[in-house]
Amino acid sequence: MTKRYLTKSRFKTALECPTKLFYLNKSEYDDIKEGDGFLQALAEGGYQVGELAKLYYPGGHDITDRGYLKPLEKTYELLKQDDVIIYEAAILFENLFVRVDVLVKQGNKIKLIEVKAKSYDGKGVDTFVNHSGFIVSKWKPYLYDVAFQKYVMALAFPEYQIESYLMLADKTKITSVDGLNQKIQLVKDAEGEIGVKLVGNVSPEALGNPILTAVDVSELVERIHDGTDSQVVPQYGFADLVSRLASAYENDDKLVNTLGNHCAKCEFRSYDTHKKSGFNECWKQQTSLTNSDLQKPLVLDLWSFSRKQHCIKQGKYLMCDLEKADIGNIADFSDEQLTKQQRQWLQVEKVKNNDSTAYLNRRGLKKELELHRYPLHFIDFETAMVAIPFYNNTPPYEQIAFQYSHHVMYEDGRVEHKSQFIATEKEQFPNFDFVRALQQDLEQDDGSIFRFAAHENTVLKQIKTQLIEKTEIQVDDREQLIQFIDTVTQGGARSMVDLCEIVEHHYYDPYTKGSNSIKAILPAVLQRSEYIQNRYGQPIYGKGCEISSLNFDQPQTWLQTGGSGDIVSPYKLLPDIFEGVAEEIARSFMTAHELSEGGDALTAYAKMQFPEMTVEEKELVIKGLLRYCELDTLAMVMIYEYWLSELRSE
Repeated sequence: MTKRYLTKSRFKTALECPTKLFYLNKSEYDDIKEGDGFLQALAEGGYQVGELAKLYYPGGHDITDRGYLKPLEKTYELLKQDDVIIYEAAILFENLFVRVDVLVKQGNKIKLIEVKAKSYDGKGVDTFVNHSGFIVSKWKPYLYDVAFQKYVMALAFPEYQIESYLMLADKTKITSVDGLNQKIQLVKDAEGEIGVKLVGNVSPEALGNPILTAVDVSELVERIHDGTDSQVVPQYGFADLVSRLASAYENDDKLVNTLGNHCAKCEFRSYDTHKKSGFNECWKQQTSLTNSDLQKPLVLDLWSFSRKQHCIKQGKYLMCDLEKADIGNIADFSDEQLTKQQRQWLQVEKVKNNDSTAYLNRRGLKKELELHRYPLHFIDFETAMVAIPFYNNTPPYEQIAFQYSHHVMYEDGRVEHKSQFIATEKEQFPNFDFVRALQQDLEQDDGSIFRFAAHENTVLKQIKTQLIEKTEIQVDDREQLIQFIDTVTQGGARSMVDLCEIVEHHYYDPYTKGSNSIKAILPAVLQRSEYIQNRYGQPIYGKGCEISSLNFDQPQTWLQTGGSGDIVSPYKLLPDIFEGVAEEIARSFMTAHELSEGGDALTAYAKMQFPEMTVEEKELVIKGLLRYCELDTLAMVMIYEYWLSELRSE
């Protein structure tokens, strides 16, 4: 049996909650992080940044072997050299095992460099601490990761002087070459594992200005080791903490952690009846709740509720246990918009009364909708912020707006998919073409423009900043584009209307379980509205149909039911990107077969920039992206149509 070591990733997981170590990588427990598109996109960005870091330390030895024994043998042999650079060096001490991203040895001095695809503002260690000198909470996982590696290495090699570094994507640096991202291509091996392949010239000259910065965090690491990194005195010293976690993992013992607000993000909370729920096991062990109780809404599920921890400490675990006093000051309901506390109490009341009906503030909603000018424009953006830029003169994590969809609703009820934009050219900064096309599409009239949440407003503001700062790019209509952005963003004469805010202020459906995501609102509307069911239960959507589409050639029926009788989310009905492609060919493609969330779209666009993507795959990916984004704006239309139908039925 393979020995169970406490590794970097397991230590990180244990810092979130030590109980998770027991559930980790056990097939009988469901893990909702698996298959998460955004996490996949972040992971893939991490692979690229890790490879770029190696290129910034040329001449090293890359230990690509998996497992424990071979990597250890190779590392220890290389460390016999006086001066050596090792990538993915393997270090073992008793039941502790780490792989160091970049290890630079000069005599008896070692630089331990942990590489992260995280943005950094160039302010040195001041970035990581508050005014009192204590480590800021958002940086703790990264610094504790470095501290763990330093701890293991110091135990394994006490004769070395070890300096600790955190290497990050520096937002104060800009690229001096085009196509830097494309030089580090993501690939999949026969087993589906992600790796990287270097493309073209990757010499220091070809890479241009470095955009990663290694920050010396040795002092902060020492403070973590001696327990002075925080105002709160830790329950365990660092050495005791590591020993406790390593022993528990080695012996497969379950550590009990206090229940709290952190449980809301537990990846082992599962509704899959075929697998175990680690979340349920924890909560049953520490409360009197049963499996049946844990299927009910918990205090953790209350929307935007900041007092979850307080209520859990009081033994109020279920949402139905809450009283008005737990929420705070709740004003009497009126025709005006819901306050945050009113909406929270509405969610609680629906649970207490076993009331599954939707709430619609008809008078308030009617007042809101009467302010809107026809024709109505519904827009949605797809964007990418990658650590390694695609373009010259660009910092890490620069906003790239590569796609939008645009539906229009007329006063007589007609709907059409009016226009769209997608950037398909490699190594061509798309943002100014993007906003120019958007301006042309929206300036045909003065109808109200709708977005869902703040993203579109934020992106346009970022593009305005780019228009002001990127003077090296010739833009003849620069001032007109800036003026357009000022007009349609917050505070402008034609400021976009946020549909998500209207949801928060006037509408709540228990079917959404408190989520205001469009991916939750749309299925609720489809489940609830007879009007929408009748309308979209017919094949009326597509090219040449009653509702015209730019991307769906065949008539679409968006209302379909699953085995349980519940309506299937339309996002689940989007066709496989590679439908009709021979399986052996599709296996060689870089892109996932489905697009169902923003992380998938980001990843697909990033891979389109790789020169090795075949023309066939690129065309299929573009079609998939266009259909996905079109559905986002159609979803906005459906929500609006539902509200109109409800107001007509008064």
